[in-house]
Amino acid sequence: MSPLRLRDRDAIISKEGIIFRVFGYSHPSNAYICDIEYAPAEIFKSNNPKAPRNNGNHVFYKFYEDEGWKFIQENFSQYLILHEILQKKVTGVNLRDIQQVKKPETELQKLIETEPKDELIEATRNVLEFTTTHSGLPIERFGVFGSMLHGFHHPKLSDIDLIIYGGENTTTLCETLHELYGDKSSPLRNEFETDKTIRGKRWRFQNLTPKEFLWHQHRKLIYALFHDEKSSRVIKTEFEPVKDWKEIQNEYDPNTRIVQKGWVKMLARITIDNEASFIPSIYGIKPTEVLDGAKEANEAKRIVSYMEEFRMQSQEDETVYVEGNLEEVKTNKRRFYQIALTHCPKYYQQVLKVKSNT
Repeated sequence: MSPLRLRDRDAIISKEGIIFRVFGYSHPSNAYICDIEYAPAEIFKSNNPKAPRNNGNHVFYKFYEDEGWKFIQENFSQYLILHEILQKKVTGVNLRDIQQVKKPETELQKLIETEPKDELIEATRNVLEFTTTHSGLPIERFGVFGSMLHGFHHPKLSDIDLIIYGGENTTTLCETLHELYGDKSSPLRNEFETDKTIRGKRWRFQNLTPKEFLWHQHRKLIYALFHDEKSSRVIKTEFEPVKDWKEIQNEYDPNTRIVQKGWVKMLARITIDNEASFIPSIYGIKPTEVLDGAKEANEAKRIVSYMEEFRMQSQEDETVYVEGNLEEVKTNKRRFYQIALTHCPKYYQQVLKVKSNT
C-alpha cells in the first residue's frame, strides 16, 4: 500500500467549507476516514451556545455528539464512504473531494514565527517555550489542533490544544510534566488535581464513577492548566499524542472482515501498552475472567478503543475491567478476537478501568 500523506488530527476542508479531522492511521487507498468538526453558517447552524466560531470573515459551527453524522447523512452523502472491513458506511472524504489540507505542525510553525495577534497565541507560545526548555524537545515535534488550527479561536475563552508527535517524545513530555506539576513555581498544573473540571456536569458513564474518572485522568499527565501571567487567566492546555511518521502503518485491508460477537464484561491483564496514548488506543491483553458474554472472549488478544476517555487508561501488568463489543477479526492470514470501545448505542455503558486501584 502507498504511504499515508495524512495522519490523525490533520484537517481536510471540502469545497463547501466543511472541516473534517482525519481519524486514526488506517484508511482506504482512495479516501480518508474522518470525524466532522465544523461547518460554515451558510450550510449549518446549531442551537448549542458552545458551537459558534468566528474567524473575522466567516462564522462556523462546531458539531457535538451525533450532530455531524446526521448532518452528513441528510445533506452530503458523498462524505459517507464504505468501510469495507466493517461493511458499513462511515464519515470520510474521497481524495477527489479534498479542497484543502491543514497540517497541525505546519500551522503551529506559522503561529510562532509571526507576531502574536492576540493573547491566546502569545500564551501558546509561552507554553511551548516553557515546555520545550524543560523537556529538551524541539518545537518541530509539536502541532496545534482545534479552533486555533483554523484561526477562529476566542482569545479570552478558547483552550490551548497542542499535539506531541511520537511515542518516545510523548514519554519524555509526560516525565517533564510530572516534574513541573510538582514544582510550586511552575505555571503548569495537572488539570485533574481537583474535580473542578467535572463538578456540576451531568455524569453519563454507567460503569465509571466520577472518582474513578479523576484518578485515571490525573495520572495521564497530558491534561494541564497553564497560568498565564499576562492575561491573568488559567488556560486549559492539552498535549494530544499523535504517531510519528515512522510509527505509522496503514492496516486497512479491504479483504479483512470484522464480525460482531456480542456484548462482554470481563477482567484482563494488560500485556502491551505502547500504543495506549494514540487514537485508536490499543492494549494487548490476557483475559483472566469472563464475567458475562460469549465464551470466545477468553481468546481476546487486545482492546481497541476509539474513545478519548480511555486513551492512556491502563499500563502494562495492570488488571482492568472492560465492558464492550467483542469482535472477531478475520484476515487472509489469521483470525483473532478483540474488544472494541467505540461510538455505539451503548456508548456510556462501555468502560475500561484499572480494577485494583480504583
